[in-house]
Amino acid sequence: MPPREAAVEALMRLAAEQPWNDIELGDIAREANLSLAEMRDLFPSKGAVLGGLSRLIDRTVLEGDTSDLADEPARERLFDVLMRRLDAMAPYKSALRRISYALRGDPLAMIALNGVALNSHRYMLAAAGIDTEGPLGRLKLQGTVIAFSRVVETWLDDDDPSLARTMARLDREIRNGERVMERAEDLRRLSAPLRALGRSFLERRPRRNERDTRNEDDGNPLGGDPAAAI
Repeated sequence: MPPREAAVEALMRLAAEQPWNDIELGDIAREANLSLAEMRDLFPSKGAVLGGLSRLIDRTVLEGDTSDLADEPARERLFDVLMRRLDAMAPYKSALRRISYALRGDPLAMIALNGVALNSHRYMLAAAGIDTEGPLGRLKLQGTVIAFSRVVETWLDDDDPSLARTMARLDREIRNGERVMERAEDLRRLSAPLRALGRSFLERRPRRNERDTRNEDDGNPLGGDPAAAI
């Protein structure tokens, strides 16, 4: 196993057995058969090792064949990709459950993990053939991260092999997201004339300011504020 994967797997084994806050970098290194020097070259912190798990999950999902989804509606494509993500997370479920409970009271950790999730879900949306560029791309991406985090909360407590509650929650979150994006797109279209007017005003304003400045400079051979020459 490559050293990076070994460190991630070691952390997941430890997290499944003991409290998150009791796990030290040295513990991870020993469990992964790495020296601290090797560990330092791989990851700067325990949180970064957890972020490494997200990248492993990304790769597992992205390596899967999604050609059968090409003719499906966007909702069905996204549902399938996110369910594949949950399937890839399944071997780490007990560890993720303990980590999730431990980090809920740590806002700094949650902010850092949100950044990791944004990077992951940019690729999940790409795998589903959903664009994340353009004026509403950031809203779409952050909305997906929030929606999936809610689905994961249900998934962590869903021990039914059929994952009926999890799939129902995922379907509901995707439909809610579609409604939000439709309203956001409607608002963007309605506000287009105002935005065009604002851009036109901003484009004309610098030219007027330049004329005023030239008029003021005519009375001052140094130009501008005399104090600026001191």
